[in-house]
Amino acid sequence: MEEKTKMTPDEEALVDAIKGFNEAGANTEEPAAEKTDLNHLESENVVEKLQAELAEQKDKYIRLFAEFDNFKRRNAKERIELIQTAGKEVITSLLDVLDDCDRAEKQIQSSEDLQQIREGIQLVFGKLRNTMQSKGLKPMESIETDFDVEKHEAITEIPAPNPALVDKVVDEVQKGYYLNDKIIRFAKVVVGK
Repeated sequence: MEEKTKMTPDEEALVDAIKGFNEAGANTEEPAAEKTDLNHLESENVVEKLQAELAEQKDKYIRLFAEFDNFKRRNAKERIELIQTAGKEVITSLLDVLDDCDRAEKQIQSSEDLQQIREGIQLVFGKLRNTMQSKGLKPMESIETDFDVEKHEAITEIPAPNPALVDKVVDEVQKGYYLNDKIIRFAKVVVGK
């Protein structure tokens, strides 16, 4: 069973002309065999044209499908590569801090000067904070602010040390952070009641 396709205006005109010719030929007294042969030849031409157009459309469809399939594969491969290397920039920037940590650890083991060790550790912590801030990390300020369920996770409630701290954050158990102004970790806090 052949699938019907929409004919172009030229093909419709050709079919109409054939029909008109056949009707006009019916009025003349041509032998029936000649009419049948003419109709058969003309219908074969129309069928051949339609089959050629169908083959062309089928070829376009197959090519388009193959192109889309290649696009999906390429896109999936690029996504996997992006996921695997997403943290590369951050990790690379933290390598300097890791090197400083290693040097501080060696210094702690070989030095007896406690003040010098403290200063070295403070420098490492400062460098770590600066590196993280340069990548868009910002600490959340919570202590003595109003308790906000959108930013804070209440661990416990304690009696407020003074009336000004009622329904405010009294202590911070774990600091919250923003990454490019989006909360990535809620602050775990103690609320005054």
